[in-house]
Amino acid sequence: MVWEDLHMFRSSKVEEKIHLMKGTTTVGIKFKEGVVVASDKRATSGTFVASKSAVKTLKLTDYAVATISGLVADGQYLVNNLTALADLYSLDTGKPLSVRGLARLLVLMLRRYRPYFLLAHLIVGGIDREGPHLFNVDLYGTMTEEDYLATGSGSPVAISVIEGGYSPDMDRDSAIKLAISSMIAALSRDAATGDGMDVVVIDREGVRFLWKDEISQVIREVGR
Repeated sequence: MVWEDLHMFRSSKVEEKIHLMKGTTTVGIKFKEGVVVASDKRATSGTFVASKSAVKTLKLTDYAVATISGLVADGQYLVNNLTALADLYSLDTGKPLSVRGLARLLVLMLRRYRPYFLLAHLIVGGIDREGPHLFNVDLYGTMTEEDYLATGSGSPVAISVIEGGYSPDMDRDSAIKLAISSMIAALSRDAATGDGMDVVVIDREGVRFLWKDEISQVIREVGR
């Protein structure tokens, strides 16, 4: 098989697997003092709802989190390895790895498997001495820094809500309300997104997952 044929074969297999990637919605929004990240809790296997309590936002360090969309096993593998590497870096150097450094390590891990692919699309959000950061890392190993973003099957709905309400000067509470509003839209319009949401705030005080009662209160407020 010549190289061109091999490349086309691999590309077709990747596109086929991407088409089979499971649905979800994850969003990230940067505000003046930090980052808000949210994700739904439904895990699907085709048309079957495999779980109603899936955790798609995972803590990486005391100052950063990652969200997973795509294949859960691939995403968990990447996050577990990234957490271990961040701990090793801190032990070796005596200082924390930057949020940009976390995202770059993800890129290296994804590219290491070429010509194969780990089918995971991740958001890395956190805060370091340079300030708050939000990175988009896709399965091809492409990394971009954004002010806001969304991934997964419900992302077109979620991002339209965020774009309509985002401001670079927004405060923590406004960012939480906007993230939750975007998730409500995705929950109501995307069949593969559902069963509630996790919402996380990362600021100078650390990583904090909002309680269910807090999320419910904001849902009531934005629904008025």
